[in-house]
Amino acid sequence: MSGEGELTQSVLKRIIRQVGLECAAQGQSLSETLVAFMVKAVVLDPRNDFNMDRTLTENDMQDIIQFCVTRLLDTSNPSLSTIKMQVNFDMNYANRDELLSEQERVLEGKLAPVVRAITESGPHVQEEMENVYQKIVTYVLLRSGLGSPTDIEAVREVTAALQSVFPQTEMITFISLNKRDKEQQLKDLAMLVTGIRLYNKQCQRGGSCIDDLPGILSEAIPSATRTLDERLNSCQLLAHRYTALLEAMQEEPQRFSRLRFLKLKEALFNVRQYEAFLCILQSNAITSAQEVESLDVQFEAAMMVLKNTVQDKTSIESGEVFPLFMELSKLWTGFQDEMLLLSFLTNMADNLQQFLEIQSELFPEEMLASLLEGVTVKSDAERIKETMGTRVNVSDFTNQEWLFPETTDNFDQLLIQYHGFCAYSIGVKGITLPGNPAIGILKHKEKYYVFSSKETAYIFAEDPDKFIQLNIEKAKKYAELIQLLELHHQFEYLVPQAQARKASRSSMKPPLKRESGTQTDTHILPPTIVRSYEWNEWELRRKAIKLANLRRMLTHSMQTDLSHMRRENFTQVYLPKDAGTQTKRDNSSNVPKPQIFLKGLRGGSSPTTHMVTVDLTRPLDET
Repeated sequence: MSGEGELTQSVLKRIIRQVGLECAAQGQSLSETLVAFMVKAVVLDPRNDFNMDRTLTENDMQDIIQFCVTRLLDTSNPSLSTIKMQVNFDMNYANRDELLSEQERVLEGKLAPVVRAITESGPHVQEEMENVYQKIVTYVLLRSGLGSPTDIEAVREVTAALQSVFPQTEMITFISLNKRDKEQQLKDLAMLVTGIRLYNKQCQRGGSCIDDLPGILSEAIPSATRTLDERLNSCQLLAHRYTALLEAMQEEPQRFSRLRFLKLKEALFNVRQYEAFLCILQSNAITSAQEVESLDVQFEAAMMVLKNTVQDKTSIESGEVFPLFMELSKLWTGFQDEMLLLSFLTNMADNLQQFLEIQSELFPEEMLASLLEGVTVKSDAERIKETMGTRVNVSDFTNQEWLFPETTDNFDQLLIQYHGFCAYSIGVKGITLPGNPAIGILKHKEKYYVFSSKETAYIFAEDPDKFIQLNIEKAKKYAELIQLLELHHQFEYLVPQAQARKASRSSMKPPLKRESGTQTDTHILPPTIVRSYEWNEWELRRKAIKLANLRRMLTHSMQTDLSHMRRENFTQVYLPKDAGTQTKRDNSSNVPKPQIFLKGLRGGSSPTTHMVTVDLTRPLDET
C-alpha cells in the first residue's frame, strides 16, 4: 500500500467512527484499536481490490466500511478471533519491569495525599504532633501492604514497632527537616517497621495479619505452570492436526475436497498465535519460579543473621540491626511483587481462553477424528527430528551465506524471521511449519531464515526476494499473520504504534501518557557567592594601588565659628492626598423585538397565493 498517504488521518477516523457505530447498532461493542486494525487490513487485502494509488471516492469509503462491518460481525471466522486476541494481548500485556514500575506509580499516587499531609504540616502543640504521628503510622501500614488501617491489631503492631525506632519525642527533629528528607525518612521508617514486624512474626510475637507469601507462592506458581503446560499441549495438538490436514489436502485434493470450505488455515493461525502468547506467559512463570526460589534462600539467610545478631539481648546498636531489618523488608517486597506478577499472568492466561472457544465450535472432536482417518499427524518435535540428519551443503552456493548452530557465536541471540517458522512454506503452502536451524540458517540482507527441510532451503535460496514477497502477499490476505510472523517492519503503516519489543511479540498500543508536575524549593542551600571575588587582574591591581595610597593618606578635621554649637533641624510636611471624581454615568434603553409573521406562504385551495403580513411588534411605550 504505497499510497498510504491517500488514507489520511481524517478519512481514517471517519471510517473508524462509522464502522464502530454500525457494529454497535448490531450489538457488537468493539475497541477503536480493533476497528482501526481491521480497516487497514481490509484496505490491504488484495481480494478487496482497493487501488490506493488514487484518491478514495465516497463509494470506496462506503465499500471499506461495509467490508469491515461484515468481517467484524463474522464471529464464526477464526481470523477475527485471532485479531481480537492479538489486540487484547498487546493492549493488556506488560513485562515484569513495566508491570512493577506501574504498580509502584499507582502506590505512590495512593500514598501522595498522606505524604503531603505529613510533610507539609507544621505542628506546634502536642495534639497536632500526635495527629501527624498517627498519620505516619497510617503511611507505614499502607506502604508495607501488611494489613489495613481499619484493622486495630495491625495498627497496634505498627505503632509499637514505630515507637521502638521513632518515638514521638523525635517529631521535633522530623519537623525541622526539608520536604525531600522527610519523604526519605518516611520510606526508611516504613521499611524498618516492616522488617521488625516480619521478625516478630518469625518469633511468633505477632504478625497474625501477615500472609505467608513464600508458602502461598510455593504452591501457586507450580499450579499456574501446570495449567499453562496443559493448555499449551492442547493447542499444540490442535496445530499438529490442522497442519496434517492441510498437507493432506494439498497432496490429495480430490480426497479432501470438502476441506476447502472449512477455514482450516485461519484455525491453524489462531492456535499458533495462542501458542505464541502462552509461551510468553510460560516463560514469565518460569522466571517467577526462579525468583521466588532465590528469594526464599535469601530471606531464610537474612532471618538467620538477624536472629543471631539479636538473640536475647536487651539493647543493641541501631547501626548494626537496622540494615538487617531493611534487608528483610526489601526481600518481602520481592515476594509481594511475585504475587502481583503471578496474579497478572493467571488473569492474562484465563483471558486468552475466550479466543480459542471458536475451535471447538468449528471443529468438534468427532468431526476432527473422522477427518483425520488415514492421516499421519506429526508433532513439531517429530518433524525436526526427521530432518536432523540433513543439512545444506555450503559449497552448492556461491553468493549465499549459511550459518549453523554449532559454528555460530551467540546463536541463541539471532533474530530468526517469521517467528522461527519455515520461510518457504508460509508463502507457497500457507502453512506454518517449524523451521530446523540444524539444516542451515540463510543470512540474506542481514536477516536470518530457517526451513523445514533441505529441499525447501535450496528452493528458497535460489531467489529469496521472490519468496519473501510471497510471504508478504500471504500476510496481506491473512492480516493476523503480520503479528504472528513478526512482519511489523514490512507493514509499519498498518500498525503505526508498533513498538520494538522482544522477538516473541510486538505492541499495537499507543505510548502511555500522563500529566506530571514538579516543584522545587527556592534557595534550598545558603548562598555561596563571594561578592568580593574579582577575576580581572587589572581590577585587582587597581584595588592594590588604592590600598597602597591610603596608607600614606591622613584625615584632617576642623571646626569653624559658623559650625560651632549648631544643632540639626527637622521639618515635617503633609503628603498630598489621593482624591477622585466621577463625571460619567452609564445608561441604557430597551427597544421591543420585531415580531412580523407572514400568512399564506404555503398556498391554499385557490390557484393564486394571497399573503398576509401580521406585525405583532409591541409599541415603544409598552416596553
